[in-house]
Amino acid sequence: MYQPYPSGDQQPVAPPGPPQPVRTAVLLMYAGAALSAIEIIIGLVTISSLKNAIRSRYPGYTSSQLHTAEVVGVTTVVVIGLIGVGLWLWMAWANGAGKSWARIVASVFFGLNTIDLLTLVARPHATFGLALAILVWLIGLGAILLLWQRESSAYYQARSARLR
Repeated sequence: MYQPYPSGDQQPVAPPGPPQPVRTAVLLMYAGAALSAIEIIIGLVTISSLKNAIRSRYPGYTSSQLHTAEVVGVTTVVVIGLIGVGLWLWMAWANGAGKSWARIVASVFFGLNTIDLLTLVARPHATFGLALAILVWLIGLGAILLLWQRESSAYYQARSARLR
C-alpha cells in the first residue's frame, strides 16, 4: 500500500491541556501562594497582637522570655510562610504540567498543613492569623478535591502514558 511521505507543512499534534478541574486546582494553588504571602505580611504587622497573645497565655514570662517567644513566633511565621509560598508555586507548576507524582505530593503537603492548622489552635496566635490560616487550608482542600476527580485522574494517566 502506498503512503506518501509526510510533507513539511504538517504540524505536530499538540497534547491536550489539563482539564478544567486541574486548571481550577492550579488557580487555587496560586491563590494559596498569594494568601500565604499575605499571611507573612500580616504576621509582621500584627506583632503586638502576637505579643499580647503570648502574654495572656504565659502570664509568668519575664520581659526577656516574652521577647524571645515573640521573635521565635515571628521568625517561624516568616520562614514557614516563605517555604509555603514556594511549595504552593511548585505544586501549581507540577500539577499543571500533569506530573503524576505531583498530586500525591500536594496531598501530603495538605496533610501537613492540616496538622499545622490544628497545632496553630493550641499555640498563642492572633485571631486574624487563625482566620487566614483556615482560609488557606480551605483553598488547599478545594485544590486537593479537584486533583482527585475522575477527569483529573484521566489527565494524569494520559500524561504519564505519553512519557513512557
